[in-house]
Amino acid sequence: MDIKTIIQELQFKAIRSSGAGGQHVNKVSSKVVLSFNVENSNGLTFEEKELLQKNLQSKLSKEGLLLLQCDESRSQHTNKELVIERFLKLITNGLKVPKKRKATKPSKSSILKRLDKKKKTAVKKAFRRKPEL
Repeated sequence: MDIKTIIQELQFKAIRSSGAGGQHVNKVSSKVVLSFNVENSNGLTFEEKELLQKNLQSKLSKEGLLLLQCDESRSQHTNKELVIERFLKLITNGLKVPKKRKATKPSKSSILKRLDKKKKTAVKKAFRRKPEL
């Protein structure tokens, strides 16, 4: 993964932020929308692209675009920095390969403890029943 190339491939779009804020919000485009095309990226290898498409499947559009937006700050530059940080975290987490689970058996002592506890519970409940005459 070549981070410099990937950051150069990012496309930004500034739009008006929603919500309350009065005159400032109505005239300033402070919300930043980041778009990144995973399929056409030169900074990712073929394997990394496949891994990202699999791991970020729910976040990708039908065209293979990853869209992120940020309107936390009133400053467009701050929002741009925040959305880039969020994007890089998302990409690094998306490229992690999960460890395979090793199948294990419960130990003999844990099995015996469980069975002993079951017996004690059964006896306890048996004493609660009405006696048979």
